[in-house]
Amino acid sequence: MTDYRIGIDVGGTNTDAVVMNSDDDLLAKTKTPTTEDITTGILNALDVVLDDSGVSEDELEYVMLGTTHATNAITERRGLNEVGVIRIGAPATQSIRPLLEWPDDLADAIGNNVAILDGGHEFDGRTLNDLDEEEIREQVREFADVDAFAVTSVFSPVRDDHEKRVTEIIREEVGDDVPVSVSNEIGSVGLLERENATALNAALTNVAEEAATAFVDAMDERGIDANLYFGQNDGTLMSVDYAIRYPIFTVASGPSNSVRGAAYLSEVENGIIVDVGGTTTDVGAVTEGFPRESSVAVEIGEVKTNFRMPDIIAIGIGGGSIVSTDGDVTVGPQSVGYKLTEKAKCFGGEVLTATDLEVAAGTIDIGPETPDVDQTVVEAAREYVRERVEREVDRMKTSADPVPVVIVGGGSILVPDEIEGASEVYKPDHYEVANAVGVAIAQVSGEVDRIYSLDEMSREEAIQSAKDEATDNALAAGADEDSVDIVDVEEVPLSYLPGNAVRIKVKAAGALDH
Repeated sequence: MTDYRIGIDVGGTNTDAVVMNSDDDLLAKTKTPTTEDITTGILNALDVVLDDSGVSEDELEYVMLGTTHATNAITERRGLNEVGVIRIGAPATQSIRPLLEWPDDLADAIGNNVAILDGGHEFDGRTLNDLDEEEIREQVREFADVDAFAVTSVFSPVRDDHEKRVTEIIREEVGDDVPVSVSNEIGSVGLLERENATALNAALTNVAEEAATAFVDAMDERGIDANLYFGQNDGTLMSVDYAIRYPIFTVASGPSNSVRGAAYLSEVENGIIVDVGGTTTDVGAVTEGFPRESSVAVEIGEVKTNFRMPDIIAIGIGGGSIVSTDGDVTVGPQSVGYKLTEKAKCFGGEVLTATDLEVAAGTIDIGPETPDVDQTVVEAAREYVRERVEREVDRMKTSADPVPVVIVGGGSILVPDEIEGASEVYKPDHYEVANAVGVAIAQVSGEVDRIYSLDEMSREEAIQSAKDEATDNALAAGADEDSVDIVDVEEVPLSYLPGNAVRIKVKAAGALDH
């Protein structure tokens, strides 16, 4: 029996879906407008691809979803939990309080409840200060009305004892229904960035539960009894339960899915990916078929974080981008988004968009009308798009040598076939649904990023410990035990720390668990 699966990617403008079989053949695809409630858009896309492929609901083995729920919630400051943010690190870390660098409106949206309490460890695992359990209980009672807790302890990627104990105390005081996010499971070394990521994760747990419920309900409504997965930031998958626990890992799943899908469709394992959507163009790099991970702190909603994120540059150019002809011709960053079919001139609207320019130029034929646009405006807008894309491709490269560039996404007609700095430009078959393909073919992964003291164990023992933990994380995310492989090991000696310290990052990935 053939296992069929559906990949769905919900973007700001369109919801894309594909049906694929166990040989990774694409059987059907669609691009439908994203709806305000998201679920309706998912159902619309689902119905089209099932009808076109002839695959019945009970033949589906997997359904994978890439969603912007978490990203939108942070951007719009909407639906976020009130969070009790507890840092274990007094008195050493009191000079900078939690959430200090957050935008005021975002800190207010999660309640601005912060506390710095005794505890924490040194880089080598020695105790910095003992926990004061009574102080912790009093603080938890003071935060009793919050929706979630975020617990961060100094150097918890080295020793997580204090974070575990604080979590136990929270459970004893408020019960098991209040989500608790702990930093050693989310971020890497760097107290403030790890704390920020943990607080954002805690703020998103209700949003994630709503998204998961909508996803499950949509499948139930169509009588689909399949294994459900969410896409995550590194281009791999995680189970629904895992996504509810770690929603912060979904915020960049859209661009990551596109990178994976573009690499698969073009068979380019190493190069630059340009994904042109309806609202933005994302430029990323693919390394050995996976999105290249960012090596610097990544800002989400103007907040610095340090968990795994793809190295992506987003520019405000897409199919729905508004073209300005006041003075110099510019494209974006304002966009009509999913209202393209209402507001664009080619659909009878009043707004001149990037799509209208291509219709006027005769390169695409969509909409009932052909806008009357001066040819000089079309050429100036195209040149503007070319220059912006070439600049970002150049920024994404690691050397001056030409590299393969893959153009995907529904708006890829905007990008010319020749780009300076590209050894070759690919626009593969099914380019417009590369993001849905990416989530449909994805594996399940787990990662670990820790500091180890080689005074306490050998290098081989430290690497094996990291590999074991990464494998356990992949299994927890929904990987099949027999298929998990270590796909990346990175070892960085920390010469500025005493005690022969080394930072080890390991990534494990495997096939979906049936």
